Amino acid sequence: MSNLPTTLPAWLALLESRHAETVINMGLDRVLAVKERLQLSFNCPVIMVAGTNGKGSTCAMLESVLMRAGYKVGLYIKPHFLDFNERARVNGDLASDATLVAAFNAVEAARGDTSLTYFEFTTLAIMKLLSEAGMDVVILEVGLGGRLDAVNIVDADVSIVTSVDIDHTDYLGDTREKIGFEKAGIFRAGKTAICSDPVPPQALIDHAEAIGADLWLMGRDFNYAGDKQQWSYGGRNQRRNSLAYPSLRGANQILNACAALAALEALKLDLPVGAQEVRTGLVTVELPGRFQVLPGRPTIILDVAHNPHAAAALNQNLGNMGFHRYTYAVFGSMHDKDIDGVIAAMSEHVDHWCLATLPSPRSASAAELAAKVQLVQPERDERTITVFDDPAAAYANAISRAGEDDRIVVFGSFLTVAGVMAARKSSLH
Repeated sequence: MSNLPTTLPAWLALLESRHAETVINMGLDRVLAVKERLQLSFNCPVIMVAGTNGKGSTCAMLESVLMRAGYKVGLYIKPHFLDFNERARVNGDLASDATLVAAFNAVEAARGDTSLTYFEFTTLAIMKLLSEAGMDVVILEVGLGGRLDAVNIVDADVSIVTSVDIDHTDYLGDTREKIGFEKAGIFRAGKTAICSDPVPPQALIDHAEAIGADLWLMGRDFNYAGDKQQWSYGGRNQRRNSLAYPSLRGANQILNACAALAALEALKLDLPVGAQEVRTGLVTVELPGRFQVLPGRPTIILDVAHNPHAAAALNQNLGNMGFHRYTYAVFGSMHDKDIDGVIAAMSEHVDHWCLATLPSPRSASAAELAAKVQLVQPERDERTITVFDDPAAAYANAISRAGEDDRIVVFGSFLTVAGVMAARKSSLH
């Protein structure tokens, strides 16, 4: 095909138009076939991270610590908020449009008549880009589940499952055991398999043992202890003492940090990392949209909590923040989520709901959300429920009403947070 797109936006538009439907073609045979034709392989250690919540945070901590230690680090993380390039990071920098276009061209040439979804195509392209970027280590975030995710065509040296909770039930099953089995699909025989969920599903343990993976469990193979000021990690053969708490705020981040440190312990012969690099890496890590508190007043918090497990953690974090007079929630969700569970988890702290319809065919309408909120938290004088056509409008309304002592928490789908980030960016220019 000589008339391939020459710019990244044109390429992304083409890929979206090819697969307008959101079906997930179960099975990895097609992706594996294209991988072989691309001759895609990594000649450095690969760390793969799956989980219901905490994947992105764990990836970001690993990247931060390893870069502090002087390694060249490749990272595939998703989804993106403003620019597709956010998904591919080469030593901390976003991949350029030109390198992404070249990678897309390579996948298109190797694909032949094999049909690939948007996610499969872009995953192959980014892995191709990272495999050729001269990295010392590559970190790959799994999209959905694990076993059938396109990322799983690679055999990782260390595989991490951060947490197992109910989400994406259409694809992964409706129990923690079924979901745990799907996530354990990234484990490999004879390789390190880490689970930082304090209560791992038995199906995950059974699968790891059945295939002969070297399973590290939180509480059995690695653990943490701490006080208000600092904490320590204890692994199988390595201790890390007097660590500062990660700069990513929130109760679950210590579990994510433990998973990252367990992975580094497992790789310590290939990628040795000193104590100071661990300390600095954890303190300086940044990740947008994970309990991200913006400077200024009113206080604004961005969080991509979109299932009850994540919403409960967000609610706990809000409770730890100190006094705010009123809390405004800018919230939007996909309709296939456990919306009732998310609203219930957040209702303790929210006074005013600003509900948004999202720019996706899978979005729940703001009116649907309002009906659900009304059941949990009926409207009264000091409690309001308002509906908007998009996150930017909901956010503008919250900003217009919130006082200096109030806070606005923007949460739910990535598209909720992305919509507000985009609105803030355009208002700054």
